[in-house]
Amino acid sequence: MNKKSEGKIITIFHNEFREDLSYWIKTDRKIALKILELVEAIVRNPFEGIGKPEPLRYLGSGVWSRRITQEHRLVYVVKDNEIAFVQCRYHY
Repeated sequence: MNKKSEGKIITIFHNEFREDLSYWIKTDRKIALKILELVEAIVRNPFEGIGKPEPLRYLGSGVWSRRITQEHRLVYVVKDNEIAFVQCRYHY
């Protein structure tokens, strides 16, 4: 997303992401809140900010991750004005 493509951002939450978030809500609310904070930051700027954004080039164009904890990552895909949240548990 660059300045030319700014506009309404479409967010998509894959089933795996929703299941992962549900797991965190039940087991560790602090991590669940961190994930929600990361989601807000990603919607504001998918390429910079908290969680050490990192492109996952080997998984394809537009696939990024951010650190939740030492062990867990939030994985998302950016395409045009769309952000798809894929998972938020374990490594990619």
